[in-house]
Amino acid sequence: MLPLSLISNKSIYLNNNISLNSWLLYRRVSNTQKIIDYKNQFGNNIKFLNSWYVDGYKVIHLSGPLTKHITKLAHQAGFDVAPYYNIPTLNKPGLLIMDMDSTAIQIECIDALAELAGYGNQVAEITKLTMLGELDFKTSLYKRVSILNGADANILQQVLDKVSLMPGLTRLVYILKKFGWHVAIASGGFTFCANYLSQILHLSYIIANELEIYRGKLTGKIIGKIIDAQVKVETLYNLTQRYCIAPEQTIAIGDGANDLPMLKAAALGIAYHAKPIVNEQTNVIICHADLIGVLCILSGSLI
Repeated sequence: MLPLSLISNKSIYLNNNISLNSWLLYRRVSNTQKIIDYKNQFGNNIKFLNSWYVDGYKVIHLSGPLTKHITKLAHQAGFDVAPYYNIPTLNKPGLLIMDMDSTAIQIECIDALAELAGYGNQVAEITKLTMLGELDFKTSLYKRVSILNGADANILQQVLDKVSLMPGLTRLVYILKKFGWHVAIASGGFTFCANYLSQILHLSYIIANELEIYRGKLTGKIIGKIIDAQVKVETLYNLTQRYCIAPEQTIAIGDGANDLPMLKAAALGIAYHAKPIVNEQTNVIICHADLIGVLCILSGSLI
């Protein structure tokens, strides 16, 4: 077993042939027997290479084919998996760009605002269909925001007072910044919440939609350009140039259909507790772990 400190730059390099045919298995340390039982299902087809701990998670490096069947069994047993190859290197400069609602924070801001304004069910249903990819994002956003016309602007602060960060977010940002990474938010949500995250986490960059307010009331309109899927991709490319980040050192994380182009544009796209349409089109999926799962994956670059 290799003790691994994420604050250390020590690395042990593996043969390239091994890394191309290996993968990472990880879960919170609670039941070691589950790990043994899972591995025993595949006998000699899967070989144990190494293991280490990351903030309460056990990470296991295995060699062998990572098939859909193996992945499915892992998810059913409460594990997350990730291919070992093509992982950005943690101890080199990089960029993490994240969706905000239901990824960096535990709510959908538009739904929370609508609930306070008395239109919760109506807006939540539109949000659900949009996240599933069944409604065009721009059209649905205009429709949902228009429903808020006339609502008191103080509901923005009420949402901020109740907002909860996604578990593991603060630690993830802290570790990445320690290693010289930039962390950004590209959100189809709203600036009032993205600015709050930027302030408390000292993010490198945020981009989100700005709600128009007139005489203390929401007008039901958005100021400026809508932050949609294409803008998220453009933001990813623009930030790699601004911060001189190599393309292979980029990670994108999201949960909805609006995030898919961004996930595909990054070197490592991660579907985080995502909708089925996103999971189906993304190579790396986090189903069980919190955002420390991202560190579990990146920790593989240090061995």
